Amino acid sequence: MSEFYEIQPSKENYWRSIILFGRNVASYKFALAKALYDVKTAGHTVVTLDQLAVPFSRYICEHLQLVDKQATSQSSKFLDFCRAYNRNEIDQTMLINKTVRYGFVNVIDAFHCVHGQEIPQRFFSDARKTHQGIILTDEIFQLFDGEQSKDLIEETEARWRLVETAWDMNLPKHLVQIQHDEQGILVADNKIRRVNVTSVKSALNGYQKSKCFYCFTDITITQFLPNSADVDHFFPHKLRYCDAQKPVNGVANLVLACTECNRGQNGKFDRLPSVSLLAQLHKRNEYLITSHHPLRETLIAQTGFTEIARRGFLQSAYDCATHHLGMAYKWQPKQNGHSAF
Repeated sequence: MSEFYEIQPSKENYWRSIILFGRNVASYKFALAKALYDVKTAGHTVVTLDQLAVPFSRYICEHLQLVDKQATSQSSKFLDFCRAYNRNEIDQTMLINKTVRYGFVNVIDAFHCVHGQEIPQRFFSDARKTHQGIILTDEIFQLFDGEQSKDLIEETEARWRLVETAWDMNLPKHLVQIQHDEQGILVADNKIRRVNVTSVKSALNGYQKSKCFYCFTDITITQFLPNSADVDHFFPHKLRYCDAQKPVNGVANLVLACTECNRGQNGKFDRLPSVSLLAQLHKRNEYLITSHHPLRETLIAQTGFTEIARRGFLQSAYDCATHHLGMAYKWQPKQNGHSAF
């Protein structure tokens, strides 16, 4: 089982294990996750496939207009019907009928499966034989009534965008690089074209489980809230003057931090974090690598193809930054919670 839910087993972390670490052979998992949020708000415990098909097919159709490739297979009857709907060749009634017949064949069975095993908590039970649908559990009502519910939906959308972008670029995964621009957007670059993918915050928050990377206080990616997170460069921007090859804007160097740690009275600013926090960065990156492409492949391409190589990469960058910045004192905040990884 993944360390993801051996530490702090909670409904939010079980949900994130599905979204971040479940298999990605089609985008149906993400559409179902978002559809569950919609049908939950209606307050019904029993949801028929006809009811579930409305938001499920809508999300698939919306994403097909962004990226036509929504699965690793070459053909899909369900996706073809969704494309036909987008072209106004079939109406919504037929789309719903075809979604019920073809759209849920595998995703309902596989939704709770991570790393070949079913997670300990279920967000719905399969009731297709008895109720022609699914039965929502107490866990999903509690999950989406919680403080992190909006963040979880944004993380699901971000994950979907990353996966479909990698499929759409249609190149070996190690050639797809994910970078961060100054507007807080992850940009995919395959040397032929660049694509704006999703926000840095929504892409990284799931891996940090809504915790500040440095002090572990609770954060959110929702703007304008008191605990809204900042995107921080672990190695400060000045490192680019030390070695242009160090990916200062790469995923390996980006973390989410509370405002106090990033720019508060005793914040990090341009200081270099302690060596214990360097070890934590390495652990975070290794934890992210257990997920699927493209963030995984980007990290490996940027920092090394083995754990030892990646550790050496970070140590080299740390030595370079220490020498270049002349920092004998390393920054370390007071911890306000438990480690997220």
